[in-house]
Amino acid sequence: MSHQTVIVLDFGGQYNQLIARRVRECGVYCEVKPCTTPLEELKAMAPIGFIFTGGPNSVYDEKAPRVDPALFELGVPVLGICYGCQLMAHTLGGQVTAAQEDTAREYGRTETFYDGSCKLFKGLPGRGVSWMSHGDYMAKVPQGFALTAHSAACPNVAIADETRGFYGVQFHPEVNHTEHGVDMIRNFLYEVCKARGDWTMGDYCRTAIAQVREKVGTGKVLLALSGGVDSSVCAALLAEAVGPQLTCVFVDHGLMRLNEGDEVEAAFGKWDINFVRVDAETRFLLKLAGVDEPERKRKIIGEEFIRVFEEEARKIGKVDFLAQGTIYPDVIESGAGNAAVIKSHHNVGGLPDYVDFKEIIEPLRLLFKDEVRQLGRELGLPEYLVSRQPFPGPGLAIRIIGDITKEKADTLRQADFIFRDEIAGAGLDKAPDQYFAVLTNTRSVGVMGDGRTYDHTLALRAVSTDDFMTADWSRIPYDVLDRVSTRIVNEVPGINRIVYDITSKPPATVEWE
Repeated sequence: MSHQTVIVLDFGGQYNQLIARRVRECGVYCEVKPCTTPLEELKAMAPIGFIFTGGPNSVYDEKAPRVDPALFELGVPVLGICYGCQLMAHTLGGQVTAAQEDTAREYGRTETFYDGSCKLFKGLPGRGVSWMSHGDYMAKVPQGFALTAHSAACPNVAIADETRGFYGVQFHPEVNHTEHGVDMIRNFLYEVCKARGDWTMGDYCRTAIAQVREKVGTGKVLLALSGGVDSSVCAALLAEAVGPQLTCVFVDHGLMRLNEGDEVEAAFGKWDINFVRVDAETRFLLKLAGVDEPERKRKIIGEEFIRVFEEEARKIGKVDFLAQGTIYPDVIESGAGNAAVIKSHHNVGGLPDYVDFKEIIEPLRLLFKDEVRQLGRELGLPEYLVSRQPFPGPGLAIRIIGDITKEKADTLRQADFIFRDEIAGAGLDKAPDQYFAVLTNTRSVGVMGDGRTYDHTLALRAVSTDDFMTADWSRIPYDVLDRVSTRIVNEVPGINRIVYDITSKPPATVEWE
């Protein structure tokens, strides 16, 4: 089944993936494409609409990213957001300049007034708060465009040429701070693009299964199974698609959480799949000895994972495909298109140049975390697996700051278990979306009994998020944090200080490394 598609053209803005999320939440499939994507490639996707994202540039700069003007002649509706709005105005004959003192330079929460006769604002209140972030100003709007929203400082907060289906807003409707922002996006999709709303997780599930079957044929598939949500859902989908042609390899690299290796084996050992557990703790720790740079850790773990898989593949005969539970945030953070590399995920940017498989299969590559959970439910996975706490592929290696030793891993395992145990005991295990401990490389002076100590500082991290593209730190009650701190200091040797991370994403990432 082919779905109607909306293309989000990426001009380097910080909320680009959030725009895609909002479109999908409205029941319409979309993909994010670099603004440099050739027009013929875009046309071949037969989109029902384009959304131009924001971006850090000024459209009048010579090196600013552009779009082929012929795109506006395709008869396809366009919604421009922030930079995307100004780019549309600039391309179609308007004038964009740097905002002066007497014109609109707006940032943050802004009271905005909307023209309800415009399709973009149909059925919405005539005023509300929008989230602004622009230092440029549309001094002249293109011919055929009307002004459809304004603020106290700016007369052209939104513009529209409804005859051609072109709309532009200088605020960000995709962020939660903009009241009724998702409704505006929905209006663009359904009132302007005439979307059918034909994309559901059930459809995605059936399509993904069919695509895997077609690609694999009679071949064999090897899956990197970590026991986390992503690889578990990937395993269920592949089992549905190719059944006995699938072998799941669980590499116990000695960097798992307390008892997790046994739990994974117990959970998947009951499934009707080929399950192999490889004890590789010594092997990984030797490779990581003396390495303290985060990207090198990820690269080393990524390559060693592949080498283990290749060895296991040779034991079971010819294997054609390697499967991975890569999801969309992994791809974005590892750098895609014009995006900067935030950190290489071991199953994306951490892959070695040579891989001894015909092809890599990543059926979850276009899904966000909450969509992966939905897919797991569609496949009939038990809720305890679908709702499992996220755990990075490199495991505790990126939660130990500095070099890695077995002693440090054991210390962190115990401390992390206590943190999770107290969170669950307080009935908060569904409140933060991810929580864990980090063993820092900072030592500090302490006093235990009558003696001086000089031991590790442990950081606790807990965040709340819908999609893991952005996240807010969780407000865990002080009495819970107190119990966690007291238990760790008393029960785990080598730790004498506990700190709590109260940084959101951005500017931080969820993981420390």
